[in-house]
Order: sequence, then structure tokens, then C-alpha cells
Amino acid sequence: MSHGGLRSPFIGVWRRKNSQKMSSEATKMIKPVVDITENAASELKGYLEKQGKPMAGLRVFVSAGGCSGLSYGMVPEEKSGDDDYVIVQHGAKLIVDKSSMPFIAGSVIDFQSDKLMGGGFVVKNPNAVSTCGCGESFKTE
Repeated sequence: MSHGGLRSPFIGVWRRKNSQKMSSEATKMIKPVVDITENAASELKGYLEKQGKPMAGLRVFVSAGGCSGLSYGMVPEEKSGDDDYVIVQHGAKLIVDKSSMPFIAGSVIDFQSDKLMGGGFVVKNPNAVSTCGCGESFKTE
């Protein structure tokens, strides 16, 4: 998709209100701006099933705070708003609000198992110029 010769930074993401206009074939061909690994998608679907919310998604957001200035947040979410971006990959749904998208565009959501701490979802963010030791906060330029 090109707009006057400029490449859109949001290729692969659509807003909820426009999602009904896109066929399922079209959504499969577009590369999402935020990816989720197959492993993370499997873990997310299993978690949501156990919570009794199999149709919910994972809301991923950025807020001010943390050691490095910005923090990631993730919560199960059953509904998305008109200003949300909805990404479906490997049968799992991610929901990202429009104010968080510029901070996490290009990121990959993964799941890492940790035998001591139990593991969890992690964000591999190419926009982060520094991160806290815990991996939950970051700084961008």
C-alpha cells in the first residue's frame, strides 16, 4: 500500500471498524505490524480457554512508567474499540490501541518458559534503544 509514494507504517494492521470490509483471504496476505510467534499464540489460546474466554484476545499496550520510562502491559480483552488495531495470527488475537502502536510497531510477542519463575509473554521490540533488566520497561529515541 502506497500513499503518494510513501509507505504506510501501519501495513498489516486494520482498525476494527474496517475489518468487516476485508475478506479473510486479504487478512492472511497482509504482514501484521506486531507479530505473535506460534508458541506464544498456542500459550495464549490455552490460557484464554482455561479462563473461559476462548474468543478473547491479548491487549498489548504501552504506558508511562518503569525503570526505563515506558512499560509494557498485557491483559485478556474480550472486546476491541473503534480505535483499536486487531491482529490475528496463528489463531490468536492481539489488540493494540492507536497510542501504543507507534512504540511497538515491528515487535514480536513471544512466550518464554522459565523453570524458576514460571515464564510468560515477552516483547521483542526493535524500537527499544534500552531496556530494564526485567525486560518489562524500555526507552525509545
